[in-house]
Amino acid sequence: MAFDFDLFVIGGGSGGVRAARIAAGHGARVALAEEYRLGGTCVIRGCVPKKLMVFASEFPTAVADARAYGWDARIGAFDWPAFRAAMDAELTRLEGIYRSNLDKAGVTIHESRATLTDPHTVALADGRQVSAKHILIATGGRPFVPEEWAGMGCMTSNEVFKTGALPERLLIVGGGYIASEFACIFNGLGVKVTQFYRGAQILRGFDEEARGHIASQMQADGVDLQLGTEIRDMERDGSGYRVTATTGHDGHFDAVLFATGRRPNTDGLGLQDLGLSLAENGAIPVDDFSQSAIPSIYAVGDVTDRVNLTPVAIREGHSFADTVFGATPRTVDHSLIASAVFTRPEMGTIGLSEEDARAREKIDVYCAAFRPMHSLFAGRNDRVMMKLVVSQSSDRVLGCHIVGDHAGELIQLAGVAITMGATKADFDRTMAVHPTMAEELVTMRTPTRSS
Repeated sequence: MAFDFDLFVIGGGSGGVRAARIAAGHGARVALAEEYRLGGTCVIRGCVPKKLMVFASEFPTAVADARAYGWDARIGAFDWPAFRAAMDAELTRLEGIYRSNLDKAGVTIHESRATLTDPHTVALADGRQVSAKHILIATGGRPFVPEEWAGMGCMTSNEVFKTGALPERLLIVGGGYIASEFACIFNGLGVKVTQFYRGAQILRGFDEEARGHIASQMQADGVDLQLGTEIRDMERDGSGYRVTATTGHDGHFDAVLFATGRRPNTDGLGLQDLGLSLAENGAIPVDDFSQSAIPSIYAVGDVTDRVNLTPVAIREGHSFADTVFGATPRTVDHSLIASAVFTRPEMGTIGLSEEDARAREKIDVYCAAFRPMHSLFAGRNDRVMMKLVVSQSSDRVLGCHIVGDHAGELIQLAGVAITMGATKADFDRTMAVHPTMAEELVTMRTPTRSS
């Protein structure tokens, strides 16, 4: 059978674009459909604009520090519309790069919603149908709002970047990294932030000690963090939302942001009509080569709900293209992935938490918490945490957790060593760089605790 294309990619985010470009580089005839904007969640409504907001939120502290260091520094009011316009311009620039790279690779771009009518046919929103030997689903995920509060005009991470003005009082619902990051961002921008989380501690799934460290600092910095708390009732009034909490922590807020999880974007794609069984949350089950139960259909990125991080989606897309079109079978190792949480303080992490490691084997834990030179001199009480989780039997470093300024940058370098299988002895014989925060990673000699 003759197909219009060798590969049709549905979704123009990081994973889909990488797969399209690499497949085209291997000589495949490739088309890609994106119904909104090229760049996907990360570039348009996720990592990139969020990180720009993180940068913006840090300037009040930086100016205060500058005064402590002798500068006659002052900061005025934050101009959200001006910042938002500049941020939008930057996202447009990045989207243009994505488009240019696809064009250079020879990928045919369809600015349209696409669905499947059979294992080799894609239907575009304008009525056209296109056939392909292989179809890759890379549609990412979407924010989830509990049904009882849907339709009330509350924000999610999709809308937060487009808000017309900063609220004076903001309620954030959720305790994951998105909720906690935005709590710190808006707090830094001068918004009075309250955060509700139904669990006992924010950032579930991360190292317990690191979670507690971050939560304590967030509260010290002014975030009204209410744990074990949910919305009992919420109603609109003329100037915002009146919220009743399960713990009696009631309040009136100008805006409410839900960051209560994400769901894979598979609704309406036609996959189930083709007989493909999806996970309970809508994720597409795939094998190690990103192939679904229908041989011609593959999926990468958040839509598979494996590890929902942009670099993972990119690696999965690249590996898919090399496997199917480059005659070089590749799989992605999801077992050891460094990541960063851009709260204040920031966290970088790779490997096992202390709790997960202890459940597997006997471990030694090396941990240091201290006031770093920069903020100590400025009179702030910020504390940095450096932590290594080490196997007693092999001496291998099973996990590294850093909480403090630039933790994301630090964990990338630590991740190289840990991915290579570094032992505690390898860390110990590495010469310290002084004076730095990171030197603590190679100067901790005595376990804080063993189990």
